[in-house]
Amino acid sequence: MPELPEVETVRRGLDRHLVGRRITRVEVGRERVVRRTSREELIAGLTDTVVLAADRRGKYLLCPLDSGESMMIHLRMTGQVLLAEGGAVRPPHTHVVMHLDDGREAWFVDPRTFGEVVVFDPDLIEEQLPGVAALGVDPIADEFPRTELRRIVRSTSRALKPLLLDQHVIAGIGNIYADEVLHRSRLRPDRAANSIDAPATWRMHDAIVDILSASIAAGGSTLGDNQYVDLMGQSGSYQDDHRVYGRTGERCSTCGRGWIRRTVSGGRSTHFCPVCQR
Repeated sequence: MPELPEVETVRRGLDRHLVGRRITRVEVGRERVVRRTSREELIAGLTDTVVLAADRRGKYLLCPLDSGESMMIHLRMTGQVLLAEGGAVRPPHTHVVMHLDDGREAWFVDPRTFGEVVVFDPDLIEEQLPGVAALGVDPIADEFPRTELRRIVRSTSRALKPLLLDQHVIAGIGNIYADEVLHRSRLRPDRAANSIDAPATWRMHDAIVDILSASIAAGGSTLGDNQYVDLMGQSGSYQDDHRVYGRTGERCSTCGRGWIRRTVSGGRSTHFCPVCQR
């Protein structure tokens, strides 16, 4: 958390409010958020640059700059990008402040400091950001035909849930949307990927695209901790449409017969309906 829909919502906010703006000054607080490089390198790389675009790969925000370099922002668990008027009171854990030429400020806020902000050379992305370079297909940003998902599932006997979470295979899906996708697809999370037939693959493909798109339209999912918000500090509403995630012990709203179960494997929770997902 945040996952693809939440990061895409932030990207759209950056596209509206940050693209075309010049960053006139940069402040960096805790250096953990610039741990790949340094406070000095981030300040030098961003100061007096114009943001040319706001792109996304999986859960990474990528913003090309007129210097020829790019800015990468990774929200990880608790990161936020917020836009505010200059001089506004900053929330706790505001670690990077970008002063813009229109008088506003863009803040990177992260209570747990797992997220990061980096300026990198796009021609050296494999060396400087190997995690981004190794991402798999992005089901919203890339062409994602049904045949591609069929190729993926037929190539491995891994269980479906960890396969969906593997960012090297499909970029952007995390715990929330993996559970929702598998429920919509009527597939057990622990089922071997290469055991599902073509119709089940098509159901899963449609669920991936439809659920991610619907969540983006709803501004993403904001859970009880309220740590995910968009650029203007507004919560998403797709959590109201979750069928299984966070609904342990509730009657399944799809079949009306099963009770939502929660299991834990490798420190990750999985929610499913044992009646719908056989």
